[in-house]
Amino acid sequence: MLDFDKLFRENNSFIFRFLMKLCGDVSLAEELTQETFFRAYMNLSGLREEEKVTSWLCQIAKNTYFAWFRAQKKHQPLDETLVTDSTPDIADLFAEKEFAGRAFSCLHALDEPYKEVFMLAVFGGLSLKAISTMFGKSESWARVTYYRAKQKIMEGMGQNHGL
Repeated sequence: MLDFDKLFRENNSFIFRFLMKLCGDVSLAEELTQETFFRAYMNLSGLREEEKVTSWLCQIAKNTYFAWFRAQKKHQPLDETLVTDSTPDIADLFAEKEFAGRAFSCLHALDEPYKEVFMLAVFGGLSLKAISTMFGKSESWARVTYYRAKQKIMEGMGQNHGL
């Protein structure tokens, strides 16, 4: 059985940074981090592979964020939902709330290790070198895997956005 206190200590700051990338608000990210770990604790039996704990927690965090977002969207005035046009970067596009919903669906459909490498790089802010070390692979493997994940997401969205 996995020690939940250890799981929390080892992943708390990562999940907080992940949620900060999604919402851009410190107090909201803190609240969502607490909710994520509460949900993780309540569903600890749902973790099938302990070595995939980071992906599992990111999935819970993402679902927690989107549940919050859907609740907020019902209460937002129309003018706050408009998205401004900017030069797209995959991380920036994930930050745009309307795009993020569709993109997360495509991300969720990715096979491993594409999904985990992409999430660690974009949401976890990890360098490709750090990711390669985590997987015991070369940095070029991490770079290619990240690039392919990005391409698959964009293909799944049916858009190119110049990426």
